[in-house]
Amino acid sequence: MPVYQYEAMNAQGEEVKDEIEALSNEEALSKIRNMGFFPTKVKEKGGRRRARGKDDQPLAMPKRRRGTNRKVKAKILTQFTRQLSTLQDAGLPILRSLRILEQQQKGGALKKVCGAVADDVEAGSTLSEAMAKYPKAFDNLYTNMVAAGEAGGVLDLILNRLADFKEKAQRLKRKVVGAMIYPVAVLMIAFGIVTGIMVFVVPKFKKIFEDMSTELPAVTQFLLDASEWMLKQYGIVWLILLPVGLIILTRIIRISQTGRYILDSINRFIPGVGNLMSKSAIARFTRTLGTLVAAGVPILEALNITKETAGNEVFRRALIGVHDSIRKGETFAEPLRKARVCDSLVYNMIDVGEETGDLDKMLIKIADNYDDEVDVAVASLVSLMEPVLVIVLGVVCGFIVIALFMPMVNMIQNLS
Repeated sequence: MPVYQYEAMNAQGEEVKDEIEALSNEEALSKIRNMGFFPTKVKEKGGRRRARGKDDQPLAMPKRRRGTNRKVKAKILTQFTRQLSTLQDAGLPILRSLRILEQQQKGGALKKVCGAVADDVEAGSTLSEAMAKYPKAFDNLYTNMVAAGEAGGVLDLILNRLADFKEKAQRLKRKVVGAMIYPVAVLMIAFGIVTGIMVFVVPKFKKIFEDMSTELPAVTQFLLDASEWMLKQYGIVWLILLPVGLIILTRIIRISQTGRYILDSINRFIPGVGNLMSKSAIARFTRTLGTLVAAGVPILEALNITKETAGNEVFRRALIGVHDSIRKGETFAEPLRKARVCDSLVYNMIDVGEETGDLDKMLIKIADNYDDEVDVAVASLVSLMEPVLVIVLGVVCGFIVIALFMPMVNMIQNLS
């Protein structure tokens, strides 16, 4: 029977080198995994290399499937992570788990990516190495946490934490998006009503006023000029293109880091919205960093991952300062305090976490606290926007009514 030499990692992350008898390369890989090892290199003794290791190139790469370079929706990826965590907790081999999840997928990018990852794992790659080949499905945060789980032999626990993290991030995003649906819908309806009045109602009053041959009040003349601008000078088109143009301009500005920093700095000072965005950013980066540190990722590497997934340039630059400070042997909290991007509660809790050695737990507590504050801020913003929108709509409609009826009141007074 052929003998295969292999290199693998045990549950404690230590390297193991040994030999094993097997009929084929696939059987050798299966036997190694059944012993609780993660194979990194397998080759037949006295023969050619059959599987890829970290520093080796395979003779035949697994065939790539079409569609694996497409982006996977966050909701679907969250469900996949939770299911994979459950299967690993049940004790199934990782390859078997991937094959099961591939069969359960109804189609789309994740099904193809899952199959491709399973092929790579079967060829000798670790799960994190296989996932790293598909960055549009598994980002740096995901692959680094999986790698930490593999090295520590706690992949099921890490996947569970990763699923919790993604579920909370999705929940926060749904709350913010859901809070914006009501005011946007009201604004669109109000815009439609006012546009209809200006286009169909005001021109009829204009003909009546022309027949009256009287001097019109300033507010009435302004309303008639605005109606004519919307009808004859493409004012409606300009009103529609203006917000679209602002959105496009904002995206162009955000292409550069300087542009993103300027916009994110301005957003922080917008009443109501700025406070909500700051708290959301704090909750995001503290939960990400706390999850990585709890997973065993080195603090400097965890900061590099966190700053790239912060979603806010102001906080990204603050985390760069934290990274440089820790690399020099200094504290975590001091550069955050100097950057003035967080409340004193964040600095103090991080300080306590550093002193007690429970930095990951403190970061998670900060994230939970700010998640609750974001919920309160969203509810307060929605409750405040309802009366504001009603008042604005009432003022606009009242102005139109007053402007249209003032000439008639003047005419009645002159006749009497």
